[in-house]
Amino acid sequence: MSGDVSRPSGRALDALRVVSIEPGFSHHAEGSALIRMGGTEVLCTATVEPKVPGFLRGQGLGWVTAEYGMLPRATHKRGQREAARGQQSGRTLEIQRLIGRSLRAVTDRRAMGELTITVDCDVLNADGGTRCAAITGGWVALHHAFSKLVRNRVLPAVPLLGQVAAVSCGLTDAGAVLDLDYVEDSAAEADANFVLTDRGAIVEIQASAEGAPFTDAQFAALHTLARNGVSALFAAQHAALPKD
Repeated sequence: MSGDVSRPSGRALDALRVVSIEPGFSHHAEGSALIRMGGTEVLCTATVEPKVPGFLRGQGLGWVTAEYGMLPRATHKRGQREAARGQQSGRTLEIQRLIGRSLRAVTDRRAMGELTITVDCDVLNADGGTRCAAITGGWVALHHAFSKLVRNRVLPAVPLLGQVAAVSCGLTDAGAVLDLDYVEDSAAEADANFVLTDRGAIVEIQASAEGAPFTDAQFAALHTLARNGVSALFAAQHAALPKD
């Protein structure tokens, strides 16, 4: 790999795509956010229900879970709706479990009481990094749902312990790069998704080599890029929070 090779997008190695988060996009959900990261757009909606799954009843703990899906033409070719197939793909199940774990990691479930919040993440347009965008936008939707519960005097305070965001990194011909789009992701020698909190903690790291194994030094370079990248995502999240 050579540092003289430029990225297809022309971005610097450590540059995110243009990021925007539009809160309140859904008219009916208790919390929502449309997140755009370059050509990837994900609508995140948070729904509150006054109950918890059976395994949590009577424990005084709330539950935050997630569902994930892609519109048929979110990608270059039409994908069949999973409902038409009668079952979700393994990829879908893995991603929505990741989103749920990530959001629960920064939620005080005892403080939220016996409520369930389901964060639906629907990919409108996919250009790489959809799971990372879903986690980042999902946290904003979750915060807005909690804020509505506070305004309605259901909860005394927003039961979030901090922020969580996610970003992809990879090893390409240009070197270690931040926030892969589809063109880079499809050709990367290694790629990783980092789910990190604003307090510097790690929620989850998914990393794999597509060809030759990568070294500790290369992984450290990816980790550094991710930490710098999520700091900008935390700022974008904060700017999309309720102003009251």
